[in-house]
Amino acid sequence: MAEPTAGPASHASTEQRLADLEARVAELERPAPAGAGPAETAYAGHFFVLEALKERAPDEGSVVFAGVVPVEGAPEPVQWQYGGSVEDIENLDWSALAGNLDALGHPVRLSILHAVHSGVSTVAELKERAEFGTSGQIYHHVNLLVAAGWLVTRKRGRYVIPPERLVPLMVILTAARG
Repeated sequence: MAEPTAGPASHASTEQRLADLEARVAELERPAPAGAGPAETAYAGHFFVLEALKERAPDEGSVVFAGVVPVEGAPEPVQWQYGGSVEDIENLDWSALAGNLDALGHPVRLSILHAVHSGVSTVAELKERAEFGTSGQIYHHVNLLVAAGWLVTRKRGRYVIPPERLVPLMVILTAARG
């Protein structure tokens, strides 16, 4: 007697899905190597982020960046994740992003961001370093960084990199490094 056509294909699909789930559970339950700390355990798979992304959006293509960045004096590290489909990114007006990227395209501005990330927060502190130039030059660069959203003032005259821009900045720097 012939079986319904949907039966075997559906049954095989269910068996395959169950086997895949069992393999994933076994991987999660696998003990960490002896002496491995949390970081070694977390990075056991070389492409763990990529594998998770492919499971979530297997057909449309996606780009995601994420990070956990400790910030001196903050009770918790900055954690951020952002992403989008390849189609959404391809449909952006890339030229409209030039201002944000241009603000990062000057060595002095990148050095200012590095100094602010390292704890320098005022123009007076930046002026103590000869490589940043005069107060007028520093304000010029700081104002461009503020306009592009890479710096904000938290208290009068004290600049910080906003938490929501810290991980994207680190991603851009990582990408620029190659």
